[in-house]
Amino acid sequence: MTKRALITGITGQDGSYLAELLLRKGYEVHGLVRRSSSFNTSRIDHLYTDSHAKDARLFLHSCDLSDSARLAGVIRDIAPHEVYNLAAQSHVRVSFDEPEYTADITGTGTVRLLDAIRLAGVDTRFYQASSSELYGATPPPQDENTPFYPRSPYGVAKLYSYWITKNYREAYDMFAVNGILFNHESPRRGETFVTRKITRAVAAISMGRQNELWMGNLDAVRDWGYAAEYVEGMWRMLQNDTPEDFVLSTNTSYTVRDFLELAFSHVGLNWQDYVHFDERYLRPTEVDALIGDSTKAKTQLGWEATVHPPELAKIMVEADIKYLETGGTHWIDTPKLASWN
Repeated sequence: MTKRALITGITGQDGSYLAELLLRKGYEVHGLVRRSSSFNTSRIDHLYTDSHAKDARLFLHSCDLSDSARLAGVIRDIAPHEVYNLAAQSHVRVSFDEPEYTADITGTGTVRLLDAIRLAGVDTRFYQASSSELYGATPPPQDENTPFYPRSPYGVAKLYSYWITKNYREAYDMFAVNGILFNHESPRRGETFVTRKITRAVAAISMGRQNELWMGNLDAVRDWGYAAEYVEGMWRMLQNDTPEDFVLSTNTSYTVRDFLELAFSHVGLNWQDYVHFDERYLRPTEVDALIGDSTKAKTQLGWEATVHPPELAKIMVEADIKYLETGGTHWIDTPKLASWN
């Protein structure tokens, strides 16, 4: 039997890696995309011709997490065996400027999707993309038992999604899980996120196309992993015998300053010669340190991160240099992960 999976947010970083992984595993993959006047599928366009996915199937459906009726119809039509909810307004700093939209899509969108599954009566397993931003001001290390203290509209919206997923699991006996993923990056990361902002600038500066980089808080400590590895963890959560919540992290800690050093040194440059401070990039409420403990995922799922920030920075800088060298025509990286074979 060919398994069917539905991915919301399929055109994003995580959605593209997950679609790639599932196609390699022989799934029929369906993705939700928001209707717009222009195409935004660059992260998944290669999947239509990927030789590893030639025997699988990929379908895109116009749908938005704000449309309950459309969600219910799509769920009934596809009858997916697995649903991965990765769609969100996912930029923390932007959530302060657009709190209502963030609450509606990142928060309420989850219950719309869960209720569509319930009403359709489809026997499916549900994955909710939770976030380390749930912990916010709670001191690290942070695991599945650490109290939550979100410090942004994004974190608060994700907290609602976390609890409504647990509620539907307990109230309706749904196989619904939360993956509490710490920061995970890649060459497919959006250009306004701090790691990609850095590696894009490093590539441009090394090629003489940019002279400076303006940054906010350099002291923030984060647990940065490689997104291509993390989607394997998502999949494993839905293959588990029982629905449980899991943290995925590298269990390492680096400051933004550290990441600047790693990225600039890869091209032989001193970051201090190019980086300047701009208070506009500060959050109204900062999150000082997010450092995960993914012992449970290693023990129960056999999942463990192998790419840490030094290698991650190298992967991203080299991809951004290639992107600029080819005039923006080749930026999709091809993960070389043993678990994908």
